[in-house]
Amino acid sequence: MANSATMKQKELFGHPIGLYVLFFTEMWERFSYYGMRAILVLYLVAQTQAENAGLGWTNGDALSLYGTYTMLVYVMSIPGGWIADKFLGQKKSVLYGGLLLVVGHSILAVEEMWAFYTGLGLIIAGVGMLKPNISTMVGGLYKQGDIRRDKGFTIFYIGINVGAFLSSLIVGYVGEVHGWHYGFGLAGIGMALGLLQYTLGQKHLKDVGNFLGKSENAEDKEAMKKPLTKIEKDRVVVLFISFLLVIVFWGAFEQAGGLMNIYAKENTNRMLMGWEVPASWFQSLNAMFIIFLGTSVALYWANRKLKGKLSTSLFKMILGLIIMGTGFFFMSAAASEFNSTGASAMYWLVLAYLFHTIGELCISPVALSYITKLAPVKYASLMMGVYFAMTGFGNKLAGLLGESAEGLGELTVFTGIAIFCVSFGILVMIFRKKLEILTHGAEDNERSMYEEAEGFELADN
Repeated sequence: MANSATMKQKELFGHPIGLYVLFFTEMWERFSYYGMRAILVLYLVAQTQAENAGLGWTNGDALSLYGTYTMLVYVMSIPGGWIADKFLGQKKSVLYGGLLLVVGHSILAVEEMWAFYTGLGLIIAGVGMLKPNISTMVGGLYKQGDIRRDKGFTIFYIGINVGAFLSSLIVGYVGEVHGWHYGFGLAGIGMALGLLQYTLGQKHLKDVGNFLGKSENAEDKEAMKKPLTKIEKDRVVVLFISFLLVIVFWGAFEQAGGLMNIYAKENTNRMLMGWEVPASWFQSLNAMFIIFLGTSVALYWANRKLKGKLSTSLFKMILGLIIMGTGFFFMSAAASEFNSTGASAMYWLVLAYLFHTIGELCISPVALSYITKLAPVKYASLMMGVYFAMTGFGNKLAGLLGESAEGLGELTVFTGIAIFCVSFGILVMIFRKKLEILTHGAEDNERSMYEEAEGFELADN
């Protein structure tokens, strides 16, 4: 793993302080991204003559743009990772990505179509530079085989969802009630705060994310020149196969910002004690559940590993897909109720998001950690970029599935997603052992590292 921690680092709650610098940077970046995402589709479909006027697009057109935009956001992680590996290093790439995001979100606050498309373009480039590289830096904080790595990624992932939770409530409310462009502007302010604290926290990231091409360490320079070994090639094969799980997972999960968002707006009875809950607020449920359940799920898997029970990354990811897919059966129930009565209850959405969250905790932070374990040193950021590109293709798939609901109906789409995700997960589970042989024991020594990981007990509490 590139830039692996080789020196004793200052720690807080059993983890390097640098983790929390990256935690808050990603928290504010996700505040800006998910805040904008929470209102994007709603802005596109809002009528042009409404009090809070939007663009008046059809649901199908809005979901098509949403799918393309979210796909490009993550596909740009491939050039973003390549630029970091070849020219800048991860640390500078995160900085430049943050600057692009501040400018992009700020331009979206301008009520002109040129500003709308320009802002989206800058955000796509900014996320592409920041997203794969900040995640790779998290892995670089831990030595190879450190059992704390998975938990560190879960803590980092909670940061992502603190930002997502707050943005859905704050940006969602401001956008729906006071004006869409005020919401877009608020997202830009959040990213500016993230960039500021990232700059101030550089002293805790001195040994992480540097460009290896300029490293004075002969081992780092040599690693950039060597061809891949048989073991490294096998591990890359496993990563690419695991990315199929990623595409399917996000193709289903990202209905949250598209079809499920519109469903909450148009088909759900959102009255609560005489007050109508804003549709965008349902976007915060996933993040809220992650904040409450994140450390518990990570601790469950860590304890399971220490007891010698099955807890490989691939097993977790497969199980996560199956659990998330099961959550869509609740959306099937919601659609069935709507077809019968003309409105569905809010608790169906709550239950769906709960299952989606548990599934996400089993696959997403685990996949990030898995990449830092298996990726060859000289392609660390690039492989992380490929992972995020796969999530981008999943996002585009989500848009296409959402569009199909106009012809097939929500009940058919939700049920079809549930059945396919569960079936595909079971299929991959059948071949799990053969795939894990190709990792050549990348996770086998994590238990032995437990005794060396100082402060791990404190981190559990």
